[in-house]
Amino acid sequence: MDKKISPKIIGTEFYFDDLEQAKRFYSGILGLSVEEELADHHTKLSSTNSFLCLEKKGVENYPSKDKAVVFLEVRDLKAYIKQIGAERIVKSQLTGKSRWVVVHDSEGYNVVILEAAA
Repeated sequence: MDKKISPKIIGTEFYFDDLEQAKRFYSGILGLSVEEELADHHTKLSSTNSFLCLEKKGVENYPSKDKAVVFLEVRDLKAYIKQIGAERIVKSQLTGKSRWVVVHDSEGYNVVILEAAA
């Protein structure tokens, strides 16, 4: 019997009308590091084990649907909320075992920020 191959999630890509505004949000506000840029085409942001690619709408010849959500994980959610600004939160669960917040990026995509398990 052949062993089943299980893929690992390594990245996500979103399409944006205003690439610079998206970069300012993900890099400047959320704090992801810019790994690669191609002017007016895409910006690749990196984290420890994965990446998020922000791409200008219309430059790809095989675009995806508009629905997308990105999931981020932080060790200290309360400290991160202070860092990005509590006014950005559109939904949250800050008690119990699973703690998370949702913010919207510059074009309204959901960004779910989870607190890492202790």
